[in-house]
Amino acid sequence: MSDSFPMPPIAMPDVMLLAAGLGTRMRPLTFEKPKALIEVAGKPLIDHAIDAALAEGCTRFVVNAHHKAEMIAAHFSRLSSALPDLGFAVSHEKDRLLDTGGGLRKALELLRSDPVLALNTDTFWLAGSDTPIARMHACYGAGGADVVLLCVAPDRASGFRKGADYLLDGDGQISRTQGRPMVYAGAALISRELAASGPDVPFSLYRHFETARAAGRLRGVEIGAPWFHVGDSQALERTEQDIGALV
Repeated sequence: MSDSFPMPPIAMPDVMLLAAGLGTRMRPLTFEKPKALIEVAGKPLIDHAIDAALAEGCTRFVVNAHHKAEMIAAHFSRLSSALPDLGFAVSHEKDRLLDTGGGLRKALELLRSDPVLALNTDTFWLAGSDTPIARMHACYGAGGADVVLLCVAPDRASGFRKGADYLLDGDGQISRTQGRPMVYAGAALISRELAASGPDVPFSLYRHFETARAAGRLRGVEIGAPWFHVGDSQALERTEQDIGALV
C-alpha cells in the first residue's frame, strides 16, 4: 500500500468494509482465516478494496468482524501502524452475525460521514483503474438519491455467475422496469439516516436498496474498469488469471 495518494477537492465518505461473514463457499480456505484475508494476486481481498478507496481519497475505514475476528483486528492494527495518517477501526459482532445492513447500523458509531460507503470485501476493482466512488459521490450530491449503487454489466462481471439485479437507465435511475441489466457491484453509498434504520434483527443492505427504490431514490453508476467477484475458489482462480492478463 502507498500513503501518498492524491487527495480530491471534496471530502470523501467513510468506508464500511463488510468482512464478518463465515465464507462458507470459500471453504476449506476459510477454516484457517477469514475470507477477507485470503490473498488474490499477491494481497488480501480486503486490501484490494482499501487500495481502491485510498486511490480516490478515502481516509477512514471501519471493518466489521465476527469469523476469525482476531485476525481481522490484527490486520487492521498493522494497517494503522503502517498508515498513521489514516483511520482504521473494527466493529466487533461478537455474539451474532448482523448481516450487512445490521452490521452497518452497528458500525455507525465509528463512522462520521454522511453518506457512508459500504464496500464488500469479496468484490473489487484495481486501484487507479477507474474513479467510481467519485462518480457515486457526485451522483449523490446532485440530490434525489438516498442510495447510489455501483453497477456492472453482467458480461463484464468476472467471477459472477448469477443474473442481473436491477435495470439502470441513461439518467442513472435504478428500477426493475426499464434500462440495461446490471449487477450490484458491491459498493453502495447510503444516507446516514437510512443506514441507521432497520429492525433489531440481522438484515441485509438490500432492505435499504428496496426502500430507496420504492421511493424513487435509488440511483446507479456503472463501473468502467474490470470488476472482480471472488465468491468461491473457482472465482479466485479466474480472478488470478484475469488480473495476470492485465498486468
